[in-house]
Amino acid sequence: MSVLVEEAVVRRILILRGQKVMLDADLAELYGVTTKRLNEQMKRNVERFPQDFMFQLTVDEKAEVVANCDHLVKLKYSPSLPYAFTEHGALMLGNVLKSPRAVEVSLLVVRTFVQLREMLSSNKELAAKLDQLERKVSSHDQAIAGLIDAIRQLTSSPAPVSRGIGFTADIASKPRNKK
Repeated sequence: MSVLVEEAVVRRILILRGQKVMLDADLAELYGVTTKRLNEQMKRNVERFPQDFMFQLTVDEKAEVVANCDHLVKLKYSPSLPYAFTEHGALMLGNVLKSPRAVEVSLLVVRTFVQLREMLSSNKELAAKLDQLERKVSSHDQAIAGLIDAIRQLTSSPAPVSRGIGFTADIASKPRNKK
């Protein structure tokens, strides 16, 4: 499959309920079947789709998805609530649809999910390194601020009283020796 097809899959992956999912309409388009046919196959094999493989959207979730995803505008007028499939659910759909295209697409979908997971983990590593750098910089900032305060204190303290050049005796403060 081309890079463009992979990008099309990536754009259709949504985050709902804290999970990366694809909607039934998008998967049906990729698998080359109607959404009705895809959902029929899922319902005929419902034992293969536990809750961690798929779930049905609520009315509010559907409204949010339609509002945020231009390609899903057609769902706005659909009377039924769409189903969302996780990576495992999308793979299982490929198994129950049993067509050569379904096998090819399910492999593409799984590979795309894996790539996303790798990208997210590398981003987490980068975020951790940035946090570490920020902590170092902030500790350096604190040290520099301390140095600047010390310099200000040194420059703002009163200048020492200068004495005149030469020797001066302070006779009043010293006791006299008696001979």
